[in-house]
Amino acid sequence: MVEFRGKYEHSIDDRGRVSLPARYRNEFAERIILTMSADGCIEVYTEDGFNQVASHVTVEPPTTPEGRRLRQLAAVDGTVVIAGRKECLEIWNPRRLEEVSGDVAAAPSTEQAPEV
Repeated sequence: MVEFRGKYEHSIDDRGRVSLPARYRNEFAERIILTMSADGCIEVYTEDGFNQVASHVTVEPPTTPEGRRLRQLAAVDGTVVIAGRKECLEIWNPRRLEEVSGDVAAAPSTEQAPEV
């Protein structure tokens, strides 16, 4: 199973489509499974990757009205950031990704500094 890594900037076309990074396109040749993440991005899974995490996610087929709303819920339009997250790719609104990344960076660490 491939591990997805890196960040790529792409644009959504007039029909609501976005191309996946070239290095990962073959992984999705057979089937793409889209889910909405709790963080507000669209998760893009291969069938094998999805099967490994299936008990933890809710699927919305892109051909249903609920599935088409994934794009609206994730607020992706125009430029998007596609980020690798080991088991899947994530499609982010750049501003939302910055907000979420900022929240993580600003969160206090639970680790304690070593004693001197």
